[in-house]
Amino acid sequence: MTPSTILLLIIVYFGTLFYISHRVSRKDSGNEAFFTANKNSKWYLVAFGMIGTALSGVTFISVPGEVGAPSGEQFKYFQFVLGNALGFIVITKLLLPLYYRMNLTSIYGYIEQRMGFFSYKTAASIFLISRTISSAFRLYLVVIVLQRFVFDFYHVPFAFTVLISLLLIFSYTYRGGLKTIIITDTLQTFFLVTSVFLTIYFICDRMDLSAISAFEEVKNSNYSKIFFFDDFMGSKFHFVKQILGGMFVTIAMTGLDQDLMQKNLSCKNIGEAQKNMFTFTGIFVIINIFFLSVGALLYIYANKNGIAVPTDLITGKPRTDLLFPEIALNHLALVPAIVFLLGIIAATFATTDSALTALTTSFCVDFLGMDKAENSHKKNTVRIRHLVHISFSILVFFIILIFNSINDSSVVGMIFKVASYTYGPLLGLYAFGLFQKSRHVNDKLVPFICLLSPLFTYFINEYSKVLFAGYVFDNELIILNGLITYLGLFITSSRSEKEISF
Repeated sequence: MTPSTILLLIIVYFGTLFYISHRVSRKDSGNEAFFTANKNSKWYLVAFGMIGTALSGVTFISVPGEVGAPSGEQFKYFQFVLGNALGFIVITKLLLPLYYRMNLTSIYGYIEQRMGFFSYKTAASIFLISRTISSAFRLYLVVIVLQRFVFDFYHVPFAFTVLISLLLIFSYTYRGGLKTIIITDTLQTFFLVTSVFLTIYFICDRMDLSAISAFEEVKNSNYSKIFFFDDFMGSKFHFVKQILGGMFVTIAMTGLDQDLMQKNLSCKNIGEAQKNMFTFTGIFVIINIFFLSVGALLYIYANKNGIAVPTDLITGKPRTDLLFPEIALNHLALVPAIVFLLGIIAATFATTDSALTALTTSFCVDFLGMDKAENSHKKNTVRIRHLVHISFSILVFFIILIFNSINDSSVVGMIFKVASYTYGPLLGLYAFGLFQKSRHVNDKLVPFICLLSPLFTYFINEYSKVLFAGYVFDNELIILNGLITYLGLFITSSRSEKEISF
């Protein structure tokens, strides 16, 4: 597949998104449409569109790539996915009813009413920092693929590729915001899901495998081990660690994250929002099985055809997250290459457009108070919202450039490692608010507790083998982080005369 063909495909793809954006936002581009889609989203569109937002280019490329990683990961990621499913159920039954009961635009409004001004700003700041970093990582992943397989051919600098990507996202989201994204993400999720199934079909076709024989091939390969029960203390792959990590990472990164919750809050009522979440959970688990199957088939195909895992152009180390694009774009026919490209673009841009909208919403609501009655009718609020949207796009641009200069590890591992530290205090804040209803926090001390907690967590993680008789943390590290925050809040809090309830 030539770079010119890929470039033409990208132009057509984004032309379609621009058209949809124009149609959706031409009659209503106000703040209510941008922040909440006027509370009129169809639950089934939200459920389907959330698949693209939740999966991202990380799942599309890195998860299949890590199936055959030298560390022997195989299908261990599915343990984490099962933990995700449990986390989604907790969100559906515990957090969504709370948010709807309080009629929130930003979910951090709960912290403001429960704990106070400084706690509120701290929670919102944690989200802004965490989501900005993780969104930059996710967009970085697709940009390096575009750079390597398209823009290097035209001698376009990496920074310019990043800039073009962010300009494209901004151009179709800045007017309609969430109202536009509900529709565009539905389309992008369709491309993503279709590309997964078609990729499996094309690889099986090249290896003359039927669906049944492909299943047997994967089952009998060295890549299909799902459950790991050996060495609880020293292995990061252990079932219990993956389940707990997946569950609490999901509660923090989804249930306490303005991005995905903003879509849920755009449904008409709590009943439709819960239908959306249960449907989304089922699809999420199933689609991840197919992503892992793609990974196994990619390695089987690569081994049979002598295809090596591509290396990083800077460090010279193998990059498992480049195996999928290498095979799809250089070793299969034109149609499979187009299918792959549509899938990765859809996965990553569905995540980034949603994140930029959520970041803009959180800053406008949590720091500029645009949801307050006294500010809702000011004439310049839409213009200010546009400036905030531009500012976050610029910030993501510079973070990607920094990450590109220092990255030397798996993107998947890096994202969840960062999340374990930045989302942990949010987990502690909400847990304290929900389960310690008879205690008041010391509001002014909350920012310091949320800052110290990740530092203590980092120290404990670095010396865990010494402190805990050889124990090694993985994604369950977020539980420790949240627990430290929770204990800090409890120690510095005071008993209330009456129970606090919302």
